[in-house]
Amino acid sequence: MKYQPTRESVTSHPVPQWYNDAKFGIFIHWGLFSVPGYAYSEKGKSIRDIHSETDEFKGQKYNPYAEWYLNSLRIEGSPTQDYHRKNYGANFSYFDFKNIFAKESCNMDPRKWAALFRKSGAKYVVMVTKHHDGYCLWPSRFKNPYIEKYQSERDLVGELTDAVRGEGLKMGLYYSGIFDWSFKKNPMNSAARWLDHYLPSDQYAEYAFHQTEELIERYHPSVLWNDMGFPPQCDLDRLLADYYNAVPEGVTNERWIQRHLPKGISLEEYADMLVKQGEITRLDDGIHGDFLDPEYVDVNGIPSKKWEQTRGIGMSFGYNRFENPENFLKGKDLIFMLADTVSKNGNLLINVGPMADGTIQEAQIQPLLETGEWLSVNGEAIYGTTWCTPQTGRTNTGREVRYTRKGECVYAIVMDDHPSGEICIHDIPVPVGRKLSILGCQTLIEGKAEASVLKFRIPDGVKGPAYVVKIE
Repeated sequence: MKYQPTRESVTSHPVPQWYNDAKFGIFIHWGLFSVPGYAYSEKGKSIRDIHSETDEFKGQKYNPYAEWYLNSLRIEGSPTQDYHRKNYGANFSYFDFKNIFAKESCNMDPRKWAALFRKSGAKYVVMVTKHHDGYCLWPSRFKNPYIEKYQSERDLVGELTDAVRGEGLKMGLYYSGIFDWSFKKNPMNSAARWLDHYLPSDQYAEYAFHQTEELIERYHPSVLWNDMGFPPQCDLDRLLADYYNAVPEGVTNERWIQRHLPKGISLEEYADMLVKQGEITRLDDGIHGDFLDPEYVDVNGIPSKKWEQTRGIGMSFGYNRFENPENFLKGKDLIFMLADTVSKNGNLLINVGPMADGTIQEAQIQPLLETGEWLSVNGEAIYGTTWCTPQTGRTNTGREVRYTRKGECVYAIVMDDHPSGEICIHDIPVPVGRKLSILGCQTLIEGKAEASVLKFRIPDGVKGPAYVVKIE
């Protein structure tokens, strides 16, 4: 099928089966912000916690995202500004980090990253090619008009793309479509300033459109992951038609909103109006995109369309050298998050934030390896499954249960660090007696599933942090 540059055509694009089946992906935030590797970190608070205590704009002063370093640096009196001046001096520009990053990034070995991602059990990878600071991780034909050599001479995107595909995984690319702080100097710490970044110059609109087209043509990404929105001057239907025609099995997220300033109203008035309507931080246009992409939020029930949960292993996407190790997800946390997300028809895109030299912290590596080890035994209950009703439950011992389905088989994923004894689960999604087994366990289960009640005894040798009962 050839897609036309029309709303009707591009919105007819189906979610490809590989994406429905993959379930687990790796996000990578790496760039100039990895050099200072700093963000305000207080008691493990997430971005949602901070926003709930203030608002989306005042909270920018204490943003826990290290990849937002430049915006935080521009806010007077912010912890990031204090840190920067003490460690680099008031006259050291953020953009000067490009020289340090160019040197440090020479040490990055894309094959090591790709091997780790395969071992984690992930089926696809999404790499940030340009974040909000505007620095590009590939030698783009379209140069930044304000900062000389503001891109990597080494094709970091291309090298990782080849390495990831060499491991048998799908490769996706992230691009910050609407925010580029090398084009705008004001910090985003008020509603009006936030909105101003949604109204870019024609020069930037052309730049962003051409760079996105270049990424599509050059790398054919299986996932085109746009962030925050896209310039209103651009023909979005044309862009997505070009993408779907170049990569028929490609998939895009929903963050494509294009904002226009209505005639006869000031920027400040329009910003206030959007705040009152609860629309100021909306990222989607309700039309484009193949999947929803909530960030650092818990999702209840089944969303209206395919979705992907994304977050860091810690409270930042970019590397934060000062983040408390207690903030990082442990292996069992990541496994539960994956099971919970998949049971609700979602994918999990978990982020790693490497250091400038490409080193990934052990605190980020370990939960990935533990998840991969668990998936090597229990992946049957994750990959290629669908959701069923109910999605959740509890055992008689209070352990959380998540359900998935594949054909006639139902999988009960039970979170339990030390499995043992007699287990009973009510309201399981099967009405009649079935054969029971525990994935990875050679011993037959003594038990039965009937009248929506599952009863069984856990045999010796079953290990935590989660085991899977297959009901067939």
